[in-house]
Amino acid sequence: MDLKQKYIEAYEDLDRLVQARISGERYPAMGYTSNLDLLCDFKTERLNRLLEEHIPGVQLSKMKAAPKIQTMQDLLETMVYYCSNGIGGEADVENVELVKELFDFKYGMGGTAVQAALALSGVGCPSIVHLTDDSKEVCDILETPWVYTVSQEGRLVHTDEIRQTQEQEPHFIIQFKKGDKICLGGQEVVIPCSNRLILTKITVNEFVPFSKPYFQWIEENARKVSSNVLSSFNALLDPELLKERLGYTKQHIEKYRKNNPEGIVFFEDAHFHSIDVKKLCLETVGESVDILSMNEEELNHTLNEMYHLDVHVDDILSCVEGAKSIRSMFGVRRGVIIHTKDYSMYVGEPLKADVEKGLIYGNLLATAKANHGWYGTKEQIKEVLEFDFSDRGVKNFQAVQESKYAGEAVLVPSKYIDKPRYTIGLGDSFVGGVQMCF
Repeated sequence: MDLKQKYIEAYEDLDRLVQARISGERYPAMGYTSNLDLLCDFKTERLNRLLEEHIPGVQLSKMKAAPKIQTMQDLLETMVYYCSNGIGGEADVENVELVKELFDFKYGMGGTAVQAALALSGVGCPSIVHLTDDSKEVCDILETPWVYTVSQEGRLVHTDEIRQTQEQEPHFIIQFKKGDKICLGGQEVVIPCSNRLILTKITVNEFVPFSKPYFQWIEENARKVSSNVLSSFNALLDPELLKERLGYTKQHIEKYRKNNPEGIVFFEDAHFHSIDVKKLCLETVGESVDILSMNEEELNHTLNEMYHLDVHVDDILSCVEGAKSIRSMFGVRRGVIIHTKDYSMYVGEPLKADVEKGLIYGNLLATAKANHGWYGTKEQIKEVLEFDFSDRGVKNFQAVQESKYAGEAVLVPSKYIDKPRYTIGLGDSFVGGVQMCF
């Protein structure tokens, strides 16, 4: 069956699959953080005026990301650095008012778990989320018939029943588009790739307070939890607190797995604020998870920069080797997923689940969000079927099929958008889509 037909058949089977999950009371459980995103109305014309006004004599090519944004120069140079390199990432912002004064913004949802849940909600698929920022603004966005959380009394509820217990955490989202130009004096830089910069004011997610009733509900109702998603330890900077959280999570996984041996434990990587924290996290929890998932920037960072192993993200067979190395290094039980704007790929042992179909759903939900700017409905996802496949994704698919890795690597090219309307939460939407195959 060709790739186009596989996409069509997966889409046509979506209603049946979702209804089966609803009638069977099967949920993915999504942890662990939430926050309020402030989606900034960013335009390079505005950036160029600010550069001319505040730092007219600085060379664009020498601008670097600031460790912590406190001044206007810190902010402008950080934005230029990420835009000019076309890369995504996060930066800490100390002066929140500085960003608020520069851009108009609207509210959005932040956090891997809750964004994945909203992506599933778009197609009517239920899930359960763990909240950290439980502010009214966050709960209002999450209030849909298909997103559940666990109350302090241990009941499965919608977010309109939640009482705020934690401080709100704002993240400013700067989205930039391929082809836009940054200009200063006689200098000009063309943005090479659409991506996003997240400016974070860390509050509650520096500690990731755990809701014990959430974990207890999953353990007691493990048969209803088809997959248990772990994510968002990346803002924790205190090693001792991280060890405590990871130790609790490992005990939870043991209880979940005892009560549901078929359940999948899924860990989604992230941009960590500290390399030492990331190492501690991966080396502690890796052996407990069935699937470790990451994007290609995280693959490059983990292998090339953290462990000094040689992987070339533009060479798909090198990426397969990289995924195999990660599985071996951290003791991941089943396999590793790499997801990008051009393809998604699973490398590992065969699964009972149809992981190829899961990758297709992940790609569809991510592309629908990129195309529409919000979490795609079934009708909006149908539009994605008409898009062409990524040329790079198709070449990578053919290369894997013709290689010695064909039996252990499953690669699905993405439907491609050269200039997406939206670049935030695409990987999170992918994570949501993949859960539907478990």
